[in-house]
Amino acid sequence: MSETRVHGADARTAHQDLHSEQGALRGEHPGRSRNPVIKVTDLAWLEFEKPDLDRAEVFAHDFGFATAARTERELWLRGTFAGPPCVVIRRGRASRFVGPAFRAAERADLDRLARATGTSVRESDVPGGGRAVALLDPSGLPVKVVHCAGPLPALPGQRPLLLNRGIRSPRVNAPQRPPREPSRIQRLGHVVLETRVFARTLDWYLDTLGMIVSDFLFLDGQRGRGPTMAFVRCDLGPVPADHHTLALHLGPGTGYVHSAYQVTDLDAIAAGGEYLKERGHRRSWGIGRHIQGSQLFDYWRDPDRLMVEHFADGDLFSEDTEPGWAPMSSSGLAQWGPPATRDFLGATPSPAKLREVLHALRGDNELDPARLLGLLKAVNS
Repeated sequence: MSETRVHGADARTAHQDLHSEQGALRGEHPGRSRNPVIKVTDLAWLEFEKPDLDRAEVFAHDFGFATAARTERELWLRGTFAGPPCVVIRRGRASRFVGPAFRAAERADLDRLARATGTSVRESDVPGGGRAVALLDPSGLPVKVVHCAGPLPALPGQRPLLLNRGIRSPRVNAPQRPPREPSRIQRLGHVVLETRVFARTLDWYLDTLGMIVSDFLFLDGQRGRGPTMAFVRCDLGPVPADHHTLALHLGPGTGYVHSAYQVTDLDAIAAGGEYLKERGHRRSWGIGRHIQGSQLFDYWRDPDRLMVEHFADGDLFSEDTEPGWAPMSSSGLAQWGPPATRDFLGATPSPAKLREVLHALRGDNELDPARLLGLLKAVNS
């Protein structure tokens, strides 16, 4: 890496020396909007289509969801925490991600957003009722902003295990036997999206939904061209928020990469993973601990090969934490754990992937040969 590092007091001032050895250089992206239209408070749910709702529900229960509602054409899945469902799956001809729905802080925010974007506020079909504004981000992905009328009540959850920690040993005469069962999902944590128009898409989420960046990643030797990945959180002021509710990265594709769901602790991740393996499901990568966000993670593929993640113990940042900056690399994805797999990185060659790359290079977007080569280098570094 050839760029100048920020050291000492300047680095601590830039990002409080909390989560990255580098802060922003002069003139780099500030990671937030000066005057956003609204400030969303969280993801509400994610929307998918699948041809076989029965098969989708079987995997969902193995993964740790509970069914909130089911009709002939819709399946709503939830976690144990109170709030709206985490996922809606509608019957469709092919398995695909439709888009995310974000929560508005107040009903009036929907009116403000609709006026600013030339759209309208409509009834939402979420169980319990609510209102929604439907938008398109610069990638062409449908995005909803919702205000839900009746949140679902909490369900019984998994208890974290009582751990002996050397000098503090509260567990005596009580053997530890976590059951081999699904990791009970608590809530939806984040979604990761790929886009060919990274800068425009990032600014849209900051300007329109009031989100702020926790960490930027850049390509080795190309920091001057700006970041190529951003971990973006909700701006809840002094209230701590997840390190990222949304992550965006530049690439030849458009849309869904994976989504992540919080569980109780490491034992829930591990025991739930053994349960998934016994049920014949395929692990993509894990178990490990991330660097950006610090989450314990375990990635799986559903029967239609969509990637989903169990996570626990993620970072929480308040509004005053500024973005960190780090080079993008596959080895920089985890503090510990097995090396990132080619399946997780999306690096397995295929005719479809080649067509996607060729189409992106010919289009009007931010992916040029230098960027593509930088991304390939990052995958293999």
